[in-house]
Amino acid sequence: MANQVTFKGNAVNLVGPKLKAGDTAPDFECLTGLEVKTLASTPSKARMFSVVPSLDTGVCSAQTKKFDESIGALKDQVACYTVSLDLPFAQGRFCTAENVANMQNLSDVRNHSFGKNWGTLLEGLPLPLLTRAVFVVDKNNKITYAEYVPEVTNHPNYDAALAALKAAV
Repeated sequence: MANQVTFKGNAVNLVGPKLKAGDTAPDFECLTGLEVKTLASTPSKARMFSVVPSLDTGVCSAQTKKFDESIGALKDQVACYTVSLDLPFAQGRFCTAENVANMQNLSDVRNHSFGKNWGTLLEGLPLPLLTRAVFVVDKNNKITYAEYVPEVTNHPNYDAALAALKAAV
């Protein structure tokens, strides 16, 4: 059976593997602005990948702002990313408008490699979207925390994700 979540109460399959703590973080090829980013190009320290369907929605916006505010004291010890299929320009506009300074953007719009490799690409929707998920990866590229939010329109477990990030430092 395929990995599934619900989107507004309807079951939706996820493309790719369901990652868990202990797995090696898969590579990806995303964009930050027009620059290509891969797992190897992220710093070798604790990293959090906050995956959202679109920054233009209320829950996604709240998730990004919550993590941005919460990691302030850790910002020199961690690298935190918001991953979405939004265009890099839209991601940048959002961060400027909302004063998001601690989260970096990764746009998976080009080839959906993050979504496919990390098991977050929603299958069969009218337009491609990523599911809501949070991953913490340690300096050795091991996943120490993985949460696929069961209902895409709900919030992740902020406390658990932040505790995992602090523990990975």
